[in-house]
Amino acid sequence: MKYQYQTQGTCSRVINLEVENGIVKDVEFIGGCHGNLQGISSLVKGMTVEEVVAKLDGIKCGNKPTSCPDQLSKALREIQ
Repeated sequence: MKYQYQTQGTCSRVINLEVENGIVKDVEFIGGCHGNLQGISSLVKGMTVEEVVAKLDGIKCGNKPTSCPDQLSKALREIQ
């Protein structure tokens, strides 16, 4: 299934996700640090939702209480 998640507190504005049978098939960040977010998207493809959440949950960006990876984990938890 395809999902769209509105981020909060990050430079990216939206995360487009595709998850099938608990496996991350595709991730696209809109806005944010393009190269870094392409890398994160590439790394998480093929991982289970649980693996991605375990690795990315709670990551902060500078003084912000969240980050783009943390927002991805929140999006994945929300669609489970």
